[in-house]
Amino acid sequence: MAKAKENVPKVDVVLMGAGIMSATLGMILKELDPNLTISIFERLDRAGMESSDAWHNAGTGHAAFCELNYTPQKADGAVECSKAFKIAEAYEVSREFWSYLVEKKYLADPTTFISKVPHMSLVWGEANVDFLRKRYAAMNSCPLFTDMAYSENHDHIAEWAPIVMRGRTKKQPVAATRMEMGTDVNFGALTRGMIEQLSKMPGVTINYHSECLDLDPDGKKGWDVFVRDLSTGEKKTVNTRFAFIGAGGATLHLLKRAEIKERKGYGGFPVSGLWLKCHNEELINKHHAKVYGKASVGSPPMSVPHVDTRIIDGKKELLFGPFAGFSTKFLKNGSLMDLPSSIKLDNLMPMIFAGIKNVPLTRYLIQQLRLTPEDRHAALREYVPFTKQSDWELMEAGQRVQVIKRDKKQGGVLEFGTELVVSEDGTVAALLGASPGASTAVAMMLELIQRCFKKQVQSEAWQSRLKAMAPSFGISISKNEKLVQESRNRTRKTLQL
Repeated sequence: MAKAKENVPKVDVVLMGAGIMSATLGMILKELDPNLTISIFERLDRAGMESSDAWHNAGTGHAAFCELNYTPQKADGAVECSKAFKIAEAYEVSREFWSYLVEKKYLADPTTFISKVPHMSLVWGEANVDFLRKRYAAMNSCPLFTDMAYSENHDHIAEWAPIVMRGRTKKQPVAATRMEMGTDVNFGALTRGMIEQLSKMPGVTINYHSECLDLDPDGKKGWDVFVRDLSTGEKKTVNTRFAFIGAGGATLHLLKRAEIKERKGYGGFPVSGLWLKCHNEELINKHHAKVYGKASVGSPPMSVPHVDTRIIDGKKELLFGPFAGFSTKFLKNGSLMDLPSSIKLDNLMPMIFAGIKNVPLTRYLIQQLRLTPEDRHAALREYVPFTKQSDWELMEAGQRVQVIKRDKKQGGVLEFGTELVVSEDGTVAALLGASPGASTAVAMMLELIQRCFKKQVQSEAWQSRLKAMAPSFGISISKNEKLVQESRNRTRKTLQL
């Protein structure tokens, strides 16, 4: 890409993509420094319409209440909870920030984006029951999980989630945990609420139908960002001191074009999602929980089935899944050339090694692609035994790109988490990966600010404002019951939970 001219418009911050990450970062930065100028560029005609959209994700407020893949069992049988504690702390930070936005009246009605939906884990079979029993014992002693309930009683579990127990034989060993304070989050509505507020703030411009093509260093510790107007085909350049690539699946391509050493070695593997959507109102109304199961042996974390109550645009919905699909697109509205064009010399070997070491994932995807409607219904009946195939329809979810990165020992590894990539000088940052993604967006963006705005964040003014937005950020509250309760009491009231 040719160098930009000297007379191009200048802004302090460029945000690529108008999803949950960019919206969160934009709001935090404007609160820290109202004088900052920010330009946001989005390919589509509306914010939060790719991975952030309510129908493109599970909407689970990931707090490790029910997600069994966050608490793996070690070889000696013990349950490792450190990842769960970290994610739970991060979600408390998200709740605090959303509460702050409501208190400031930036978000008018919290019920438009967050609802109280209990989180449950459900397992069957003696080995799985033993695992869940150990998990409960390991987690219940932590202040973040002291409200967790546990039962192996069929009738008790049926009170929590009647549709998952109806038709189940009492001879089958079952166990469940329940966190009453679990949440369902419409991340699309939340994103659009923040973007709307940003659009009202001085110095912020939102550019739709605008695709970021490239970014080049300007030789003055800044960046020239090249953008195409998809409505007119016109190309323009914007100069910025800081660029954030939060473009979902398109992030990898843009990161590869940024001339920073940290870009090397990263690849991506796309996975699409499918849901079974219930249209039987009786079933929908009888169920009010997010019920997560346990992935089959050898299956990837993304394969964990769950029966989800969703509250989308004020309407109660019921979904089961996800089932995996495959497309070479990195975005739902992307190109079939996304995967082939992402393969470069620097990430070829990591991708090959990751592929060799993740044969179970390949096998899982092949199996998923071969599923018939009857196969999907059989999987559903393991969780909702007494249901008809005609009560459900297949719908397409969003597109995810799992991170592949270079590894000294293994050559390349497939990551199922979220990865923040930051240039050495802190002028460029990118967010790769999927789960827990949106749920921990606030903590991720606060970490980004600490790494990219090192001088400013040390000031008394910024520290004070950060404390107001997210009081528990940077503090390990997992061992402090008083701090946990203070945080939850505040957010429960503000968010109307």
